[in-house]
Amino acid sequence: MLAKEGWGGAGVRFQSAQERPCFWSWSSSKGLEYNTDFLFKFLVIGSAGTGKSCLLHQFIENKFKQDSNHTIGVEFGSKVVNVGGKTVKLQIWDTAGQERFRSVTRSYYRGAAGALLVYDITSRETYNALTNWLTDARTLASPNIVIILCGNKKDLDADREVTFLEASRFAQENELMFLETSALTGENVEEAFLKCARNILNKIESGELDPERMGSGIQYGDASLRQLRQPRGVAAQNQQQCNC
Repeated sequence: MLAKEGWGGAGVRFQSAQERPCFWSWSSSKGLEYNTDFLFKFLVIGSAGTGKSCLLHQFIENKFKQDSNHTIGVEFGSKVVNVGGKTVKLQIWDTAGQERFRSVTRSYYRGAAGALLVYDITSRETYNALTNWLTDARTLASPNIVIILCGNKKDLDADREVTFLEASRFAQENELMFLETSALTGENVEEAFLKCARNILNKIESGELDPERMGSGIQYGDASLRQLRQPRGVAAQNQQQCNC
């Protein structure tokens, strides 16, 4: 078995990486939420032991995952959030960081709109591996994937091996957003996901990202689809009534 199977709390689903298709398919309308404007596919990537699963658990459950083991294969979770006045469903794939699962997890990169690239601030080794993870994301997912660099375990500052300034420079050189997070205390965890989602939404509104492009990792939700399908005359009439 390559991943946990079954349903967890708060809508967390753990899905076997042996299921097919092994990459995300955006052609189906399955998973649309009523009054959801968009769905974004997210990845959580980085070396083993950086706290990726704990970050996802903290984001969804608002509490620390005490009994956290290394992810085997891929785990999946989702959460509906408000971003810039839009209701967005984040569908998040938490990938194993161990090398023996890389061939499996890489198949899940396809069609991702955003990613949290995670390292452990107390581990120089996980920081040194960032370039390889970043190359995988931009090669296998999309050159336009929005990535936020997360220096996790901020609560262990006394054991720090990677300085904030050093990681900030790496993020700037590679055009990444950057935050230090703590899955234990929850510091900046929600902000990391929301900041990445906000950047994607801004790019949609500016026309830089097109939700209708295959493999964009973005899908219109039910609310946006209703607006798109609404006849122009009806939309204009509604706007006129609102201005009265």
